[in-house]
Amino acid sequence: MNAIATLCSWHQLNETAKYNDRSVGDLIDELTDGVLEMKCLHSTVVALNLSLMLVASASAADWTQFRGPKGLGVSNETGVPTKWSSSENIAWKVEMPGPGASCPITLGDHVYITCYSGYGLEPSKGDMKELKRHFLCLKRTNGDIVWHKTFEPKLSEHKYQGEGSYHGYAASTPVTDGKRIYVFFGKSGVYCFDLAGNEIWRSSVGDRVHHWGSGCSPVLYKDTVIINASVESGSMVALNKSTGDEVWKTSGIGSAWNTPTLVPVKGKAELVVSIQNHLVSLNPDDGKELWRAEGVHRYVCPSVVYNKDIVYAIGGGHTSLAVRAGGSGDVSKTHGIWRLNKGANVSSPIFYKKHLYWTRDGSTACCQEPATGDIVYEQRLPGAGRVWSSAVLADGKLYYTSQHKGTFVVAAKPEYELLAHNVFEEDDSRTNASPIVSNGQIFLRTDRNLYCIGKK
Repeated sequence: MNAIATLCSWHQLNETAKYNDRSVGDLIDELTDGVLEMKCLHSTVVALNLSLMLVASASAADWTQFRGPKGLGVSNETGVPTKWSSSENIAWKVEMPGPGASCPITLGDHVYITCYSGYGLEPSKGDMKELKRHFLCLKRTNGDIVWHKTFEPKLSEHKYQGEGSYHGYAASTPVTDGKRIYVFFGKSGVYCFDLAGNEIWRSSVGDRVHHWGSGCSPVLYKDTVIINASVESGSMVALNKSTGDEVWKTSGIGSAWNTPTLVPVKGKAELVVSIQNHLVSLNPDDGKELWRAEGVHRYVCPSVVYNKDIVYAIGGGHTSLAVRAGGSGDVSKTHGIWRLNKGANVSSPIFYKKHLYWTRDGSTACCQEPATGDIVYEQRLPGAGRVWSSAVLADGKLYYTSQHKGTFVVAAKPEYELLAHNVFEEDDSRTNASPIVSNGQIFLRTDRNLYCIGKK
């Protein structure tokens, strides 16, 4: 690798990206993951060393949205903790004002997180009028609270009983562009805050509720914040980041509890969401539908992932599929690649080094061949119980967090290997949130505490 480093230049990197019909960023990702083979161009070899150096320089980047960079649940960081407990490898922990299924995000020296209190603490108990929502900023060095905002919800909300008690009233993960933070609280609306916690604007994307609640996270695209408001209005909505004004709104988004994914295709972006019966791609600039394909024939919770121009979707507890992006109209027959009667119901998948990884709700870890959909392995995580949070990958390891039985760390390779099973012995509360990775540390929230795992 060192021998070819001197042959690399930005010009060569750009030329190679064009040659392979990739953006420079996608080329770096693919080179890093070993997806793209080394190619010669005008007698010049692409310098993997520079690519890896560029990725390493961004490896300590902040985790600023649901599922991290590109919304794919994959971190390029190394040296990430494998083992921990209530007393081992904990930099700090902070008790939260209440529970929540949202993930924390990080930006510079701060961590941001949402939760709720007053109602929804026990099924079929309490007064909904006591419900409060919270938005907190903490110092990432020690967990000290910098500011704490409390505000009233727009009632009535779904009742916290039966299936309505699955995750509560703070399930959407915030997103930041580095200047402002955007938070979605269902029918209570989309909020924009500055980094000091001052509210800049709030906008409604619909007034409806569902007995399962609301859980999609906002996505940023150019000057807009995009919301899957399937529950609130059966639509996808783009708001102006600066004002909160509606930019576009697309109807027909039904039974979709998943956060949409921006998929790069030939220099343009497609906004792909998995709705009941269809996988749908929208133009994120104007909301117009680009294509749709046969999808999951049930409500859908998992977000899609992609590699190059192939989109992978799972859902319904019984379906996984692959579709080539970039089409027009109904592409079920022309762009559908494979379909299998196996899949997760809630957790989103991971694509890493030519394999797909995900967990079925009943705590079975699965590895899948992305070219054919063939299952490479199915292995039950010992004693895991229900797993609803989405996996995260870092340092060649998959982190699967169960609701009540801790986090299982599995080697990210096509042969199953359990590396560790980590439990907070002093915290028996529920965990529906995914862990996040930032600066070599893992941040993981339960319904009781927020933990910073790793070196202080």
